[in-house]
Amino acid sequence: MELQPVILSGGSGTRLWPLSREQYPKQLLALVGDETMLQATAGRLAGFTGRLPVAQAPIVVCNEEYRFVTAEQLRSVGRSSRNIVLEPVGRNTAPALALAALAVQESDPVLLVMPADHVIRDLAGFQAAIDAGIPAALEGAIVTFGIVPDRAETGYGYIRFGAERPDGSKAIAAFVEKPDAATAQRYLDSGEYLWNSGLFMVRASTWLKALAALQPAMAKACDAAWQGGARDADFVRVDKEAFVACPSDSIDYAVMEKLAGAVELGIPGCVVPMSAGWSDVGAWDALWDIADKDGSGNVARGDVLFEDSRNTLVYAQDRMVACVGLDDTVVVETPDAVLVARKDKTQNVKQIVAALKLEKRSQASAHRKIHRPWGWYDSIDAGGRFQVKRIVVNPGARLSLQMHHHRAEHWIVVKGTAEVTNGEKTFLLGENESTYIPLGHVHRLANPGKLPLEIIEVQSGSYLGEDDIVRFEDTYGRG
Repeated sequence: MELQPVILSGGSGTRLWPLSREQYPKQLLALVGDETMLQATAGRLAGFTGRLPVAQAPIVVCNEEYRFVTAEQLRSVGRSSRNIVLEPVGRNTAPALALAALAVQESDPVLLVMPADHVIRDLAGFQAAIDAGIPAALEGAIVTFGIVPDRAETGYGYIRFGAERPDGSKAIAAFVEKPDAATAQRYLDSGEYLWNSGLFMVRASTWLKALAALQPAMAKACDAAWQGGARDADFVRVDKEAFVACPSDSIDYAVMEKLAGAVELGIPGCVVPMSAGWSDVGAWDALWDIADKDGSGNVARGDVLFEDSRNTLVYAQDRMVACVGLDDTVVVETPDAVLVARKDKTQNVKQIVAALKLEKRSQASAHRKIHRPWGWYDSIDAGGRFQVKRIVVNPGARLSLQMHHHRAEHWIVVKGTAEVTNGEKTFLLGENESTYIPLGHVHRLANPGKLPLEIIEVQSGSYLGEDDIVRFEDTYGRG
């Protein structure tokens, strides 16, 4: 029997815009410390010495769109997984957990379900709570972990706990929605409420049994999606049509809140209190709460200057940001968007994202810097009939063999060695050398070296969109 980490990495993090975007959400960012939130989550059980050994690699459930960057981030910290389950569409946490349970149903481990976008500063406290929950999970319960509140927080749901159970956990008396300020203070004063963390522990077989009984349509769709899926290297692709048909719901709503009314199932729900410096970093004010501050309560990431400013958070990604006379403010600067907000209004950032989507603005979903399985590119300038990109190709990686109908390209090598296919010819280019790709020519760029390859690409033509790519061959299985 093992403790199997399951990382749910499907959120979009819209309230942390403009740093977090649909195609590169907050779990892939290093918002706290040097590791990304995904990497920190994958390392959360390192050194665990509890009742069960930890499985060698996590199961990760993520959106198909960022599968390669997810795999690369895990690989770079030594936590590669051959079970990265790809969701063709988001269907919330209950179906995501079902896919993870189906992936290991034969060995039936205890699953520790962790969202990839949480911060936990006290790993010892976290691991102690996890170990305390194992007996209940082994005996067939679904365990959640409730955060011991340190303030009257209105941004979280709460769990009211009841009597202590023989396995050391506590019975769940009720789940309650996000309260107003007065109600949250009453919850805090009573000592009977915990914040709902979104962390769960359950045997794979227990979860599948509960889902089949309480959400039969969801269970059937997930099983069909899994049975119709296929493995692709480290990725597991489920059947798209079956998964699209799956109802969307959270673990809480789909199952946990219904267990009390389904005693005949024999699957109790219980909660283990946890004090571990937890935050779901749901918005910029939450990040300010947990970050290290200067003597005036300011938080700076990047090239930032403060003058006569207090309790202000600034993220500067591309330029120097100078702040004069600011109080309780959030400033986030990226190459293509700047956010300025009162700190107590940052929950409303999601409304900005909704407006951007309505206007079909690219800033809603993507950064100027776009990550690809072979590396990344940054569109550094554009105008009528031209676009300039900075392109970095990882060692040993190659772009697809492709052709464009509407644009020609000039490539200039800035750093490293490029292997270029241009029509019928394949040749090497070194630093300060260049080539011209005429419109309609089949071409490919590759990095045969051991260091990153960097080029400047100048595109010219009547149409410069990314959909003007005809792929003939691709290492990464893209159509």
